[in-house]
Amino acid sequence: MSAEITLFVNPTAGRGRGARVAQPAASALRAAGFCVRTVSGADAGDALAQLRTAVREGTGAVLAVGGDGMVSLALQALAGTLVPLGVIAVGTGNDFARAMGLPVRDPEQAGRLAGEALKEGRIREIDLGRVDRAEGTGGEGSGTWYGTVLCSGFDSRVNDRGNRMRLPAGRFKYDLAMIAELAAFRPFPYRITLDDGPVIETEATLVAVGNGSSYGGGMRICADAVPDDGLFDITVVGDCTRATLLRVFPRVYRGTHLSHPKVTVHRARKVTLEAAGSTAYADGEPMGPLPVTAECVPAALRLLMP
Repeated sequence: MSAEITLFVNPTAGRGRGARVAQPAASALRAAGFCVRTVSGADAGDALAQLRTAVREGTGAVLAVGGDGMVSLALQALAGTLVPLGVIAVGTGNDFARAMGLPVRDPEQAGRLAGEALKEGRIREIDLGRVDRAEGTGGEGSGTWYGTVLCSGFDSRVNDRGNRMRLPAGRFKYDLAMIAELAAFRPFPYRITLDDGPVIETEATLVAVGNGSSYGGGMRICADAVPDDGLFDITVVGDCTRATLLRVFPRVYRGTHLSHPKVTVHRARKVTLEAAGSTAYADGEPMGPLPVTAECVPAALRLLMP
């Protein structure tokens, strides 16, 4: 095992913030005897290229410093390799870390526990989702990896609108985007295919394909998802009225929405979603317009555990 650990730091964090928040974790790791290397980059593409180089050269582990976006970027380099991932969760949502029982917003503790896990071999093999456009992108290992939830429908429309808004800054613009989308709300005609079975044609408010249980900073849309069972939990919220959606939405934070009669849960290894005018997001990152196919790949990631 290499004694070097790579800290993967957000290249877009303003005024050096990414490096600053990584320092407590780096100090804890150095105190435990590890050599710490920092990888950032000019932008996300450059950072990922540098991380892939570090993985090829034999780093002992990669610790993603940031939120779910940084974890998602790290997955693109680590999926299918023997290099384990640790998470220094200092982002906004931190759904991946929460789902895996990792420390949140405590970089010193997260760094110390990651070092202990590496020394003691506390590694959990977990599944990942792999997303391809439905027509395919050409071969095994292609596509984009994700760890938590792929979503489409109402919630992706909110993301689309929020991403187009310049003001206000921060999460408040997504609250405004949700209000605007509610005003124009309508269910979508979906075609859903599970494990190459027959096409399910249905009207749905949203469809979420969960490897993990939550997205959006704690919304437990796929509350019963288990990240190492080889299957997705697919939550389909049916043709709700606006009033029903407003009643059901608060229950998502507790996961109790799954018992609502308009909500159906399927379990499958592969799912294809088709719906005109809807885009997909996975780990909060845009995947592009539907149709998309997501496949659950067992034991695709080695994760450092407390």
